[in-house]
Amino acid sequence: MKLSRPRSLIATFVVIAIAATLPLASSNDYLLGLSINLVQYTLMATAWALFSGPTRYVSLASVAFYGIGAYAVAVLGDKLPMPVVFAVAVGVGALLALLVGLATLRLSGIYFVIFTFGLAELVRQLVTWYEVNITKTIGRYVFLDITPRQIYWELLVLLAALFAFSWWVKRSRLGLALQVIGEDETVARHVAIDVTRAKLVLFVASSAFITLTGAIMAPRWTYIDPAISFNAVISFQVVIMALLGGAGSLFGPVAGAIPMTLLFEFLSAKFPNYFSVLLGVSFMVIVYFVPDGVAAAVARRLQRHKADAQPAAEASEVRA
Repeated sequence: MKLSRPRSLIATFVVIAIAATLPLASSNDYLLGLSINLVQYTLMATAWALFSGPTRYVSLASVAFYGIGAYAVAVLGDKLPMPVVFAVAVGVGALLALLVGLATLRLSGIYFVIFTFGLAELVRQLVTWYEVNITKTIGRYVFLDITPRQIYWELLVLLAALFAFSWWVKRSRLGLALQVIGEDETVARHVAIDVTRAKLVLFVASSAFITLTGAIMAPRWTYIDPAISFNAVISFQVVIMALLGGAGSLFGPVAGAIPMTLLFEFLSAKFPNYFSVLLGVSFMVIVYFVPDGVAAAVARRLQRHKADAQPAAEASEVRA
């Protein structure tokens, strides 16, 4: 029997709770590190889909917010309590998203894609300029008394909060408005939907979750610099994962994040010199063969199977 959506959400929380016991059940450092990456990319792909899924706006700015979160911890981590640092990171990320959203969410299509990619590069260059000219350095060490286990648990808590928020949005008037916007923005304006406000709220929320993910991950690196924190490859990885699983589904990005994280882990270890090329090939294959994502493909297949089975069932009833 198909689970109702509230029950699916509860089942997801149960799975997250079980996953939280992994560091207690195993002392394997590699397994813990891999699990951290899996949860991190699941978080970012789901947060990306929170905005880009219903609106169909492809954003390549994920790494800009991710890097802001990481640098906030690098700069303030040894000066303020971590909850305050997280709050500052989220505040800065949300403020940037608000300013960018007000200026750019009237764009659409390829123009929005290009702008968000340029935004990520601009933020990286600004941070680099500040480090070189003001602090007279190019990187920072992050020495905080935070273990990989704590990072893993913090990411899981944030993932649970993101799923709960996404579930609420999809059942709210805001979620309905975003679906209409994604289908036809002109129609949305004609039916009195405040298009700019709806897109802005979700863009800021999505960016805040990604910023907090970067902040939580910062102690994992020990040393960060702009090339690490604002690596454009991260944005493309997030998009690939979300598209593979299905950005329009609540749990679709999970179906993309898990296999793609494992694939990227394998490719970066076995073919480090060709990773970018293989990443591009992966992107093209996904867009060509599963443009709507695995979740949508499975749903269509089930609907066809149900439609094919219905005439047979009716014929059986007639014979009976």
